[in-house]
Amino acid sequence: MVFARSADRPVIGIGAHAGPVKIAIFDKHATFVPREFTDQLYDAGCAPVLLPPLPGIEHTVARLDGLLVLAGPDVDPASYSARPHPKLQRTDPQRDAFELALLDAAIDAGLPILAICRGMQLLNVARNGTLHQHLPDIVGHGDHLPGPELYTPMPVKLLPGSHLAKIFEGDTATVPCHHHQAIDRLGAGLTATAWAEDGTIEAIEATDHPFALGVQWHAEESPDNRPFQALADAARLVTSAR
Repeated sequence: MVFARSADRPVIGIGAHAGPVKIAIFDKHATFVPREFTDQLYDAGCAPVLLPPLPGIEHTVARLDGLLVLAGPDVDPASYSARPHPKLQRTDPQRDAFELALLDAAIDAGLPILAICRGMQLLNVARNGTLHQHLPDIVGHGDHLPGPELYTPMPVKLLPGSHLAKIFEGDTATVPCHHHQAIDRLGAGLTATAWAEDGTIEAIEATDHPFALGVQWHAEESPDNRPFQALADAARLVTSAR
C-alpha cells in the first residue's frame, strides 16, 4: 500500500530497530517496528513509515510530517557522560546514535515529536540532560518495572496547561509503566509535565518547540489513543502550512 501525503493522513517516521528475527525456517537480520506502534499511529489517522538505522537516514526527516521514537533497551550512559551502573541492562550505542540524529533533525525541522519510554529518555539526552540508570535506587521500590512483559497501572499528575493536560482533559491520568531508568537532570528547553506519586518524572515537553512530547509510559500498550491523536493533529498543522 502506498500512502500519499495529505492533510488527512500525515506521514510519521518511526525509528526502526534492526536485529535478528526468525522467518519460517530462516534466521534473518531484519528492520522492524512492533505492530502496536504502527497500529496506534494508523488508528490515529497517520501513515506510519519505517526509518531504518542506516547512515544519513536522518536527512530524510524534513520530508516527513512528524516523528515517533520508540521504547527499547537502556540508553548507553556514555551518551550523557556517565559511568555504567551495576544494574544497567542491555544497551545499543549504535541505535542511540541513530535515534539521537533523528531527534536532532526533527527538532531542527520543527516537526512534531512523540517519544515513548526510552524515546523520552533520548529526547532528554539530546538536550544535554541526564538519566537515573536504576530507578529503584532513587525511589526505593520497583513498582515502575513489575516484571517481564508486565505493566504497572501508574497514576500520574499532569501539569495544568501542558500539552498532556489538554490531551487527557484533566490533571491526572493512569498509564501503563514498564521502566527502570528515568530522567535525572532535565535537558535544556525541556520541562516536566507529569509525575508519578513518588516524584518520578513521567513526561516532558519542549518549551521551545511547537510539539515535542515525551512520555515515560508505554502509550502503545494503552487503549487510550489520545497521545497518538495529538501527534496526528500537530502533524496536520505541518502539512497544512506547506
